[in-house]
Amino acid sequence: MTGFRAVVIEKTDAGQSVALKPFDEADLMAGDVTVRVSHSTLNYKDGLALTGAAPVVRRFPMIPGIDFAGVVESSSHDGFKPGDAVVLNGWGVGETHLGGYAEKARVPGDWLIALPEGMAPETAMAIGTAGYTAMLCVLALEKHGLTPDMGPVLVTGAAGGVGSVAVALLAKAGWEVIASTGRASEAAYLEGLGASEIIARDDLSGKVRPLGKERWIAAVDCVGSTTLANALSMTRYGGAVAACGLAGGMDLPSSVAPFILRGITLYGIDSVMAPRARREAAWARLASDLDPALLSGMIKTVPLDEIVGQGQEILDGKVRGRVVVEI
Repeated sequence: MTGFRAVVIEKTDAGQSVALKPFDEADLMAGDVTVRVSHSTLNYKDGLALTGAAPVVRRFPMIPGIDFAGVVESSSHDGFKPGDAVVLNGWGVGETHLGGYAEKARVPGDWLIALPEGMAPETAMAIGTAGYTAMLCVLALEKHGLTPDMGPVLVTGAAGGVGSVAVALLAKAGWEVIASTGRASEAAYLEGLGASEIIARDDLSGKVRPLGKERWIAAVDCVGSTTLANALSMTRYGGAVAACGLAGGMDLPSSVAPFILRGITLYGIDSVMAPRARREAAWARLASDLDPALLSGMIKTVPLDEIVGQGQEILDGKVRGRVVVEI
């Protein structure tokens, strides 16, 4: 048996169990590239998987972890050879395909992209799916033609992983960033990332009006539900909102008013199945645009044997910024 350490979720009569244990390489799933994983990360979806709070995991046993970075150990894929540094986000890894909370992973090479030149694997996982999703949101707003001189941008769930990176990216690009958070204690943290104004989560969680006062030309929403509906109702004429999260719920108690009376556009941002060209564009921009000093201030690093306990923390909104997992 060729074994390695992995966090394994198993289904039992009492529910699910999660433990760090030996895993046989022969039990890895099909793929033409085997990666020696060096780092992973913790996203909201990972928290759902680790705790069983939502049916994220669709096969058992499962190694969770929707992200990983590492070095190719063996490959029959034309695009990768042993020694190549790679990164993976999404594609059902950690949900239907064995994921990144392990010392090894085997995946189809088409799911991988090359680690951006000069970027360390721990930096890539400090960014992770959260940061990559934040950049996809920024790219959508830019494609819409929005620029900082048109007005401020709102970021909801701003102290979380996606929100933190979005605030940093938008502030560096010259935007006046309005950061919404339910944690007043994080005001200094968000201002350090570049936020110009901090508003309370309650400002966006009340009753939704069809149209509210026009406050921002753009928004990155990480929350969904009433928060997204209120963000839409207060977006200026011709603006756009990039929606990527559902921590507040999957419903959208809105109306058509913002869309047909103010010409608002709502962009749905999917990071899991995004095509390679879009992924590579996002990672190239992250490598050039994200301030390493600001990123370092968002990071908490934990070893693999401590990641299980972090699942409930992120669901409870107690995780600031990004958690990097050292494999």
